[in-house]
Amino acid sequence: MFIRIVKMSFSENHIDDFLTNFELNKNKIRNFKGCNLLELYRDKKDSNIFFTYSYWESEADLETYRQSDLFKAVWSKTKPLFNAKPEAWSVDKIASVN
Repeated sequence: MFIRIVKMSFSENHIDDFLTNFELNKNKIRNFKGCNLLELYRDKKDSNIFFTYSYWESEADLETYRQSDLFKAVWSKTKPLFNAKPEAWSVDKIASVN
């Protein structure tokens, strides 16, 4: 399993559009084959910046999602809302302390 982190920055007037689209699609993304967790975070200092954290069984599962009609539909509505280029990282969890 690995984690995909995506940083997105939006113009203030597009935040509601992003949140609406996320709300409409979050369960579909979470229930996509191989996705074990999906979380959305908002930066405390810059409210235009959001992060998604998604946990995937394999890189192949993430790639299948990225080639899916679901991803294409979500991304086509999200991409025009950005005010900066999104950044993404694929990382392995080393430790977790609860």
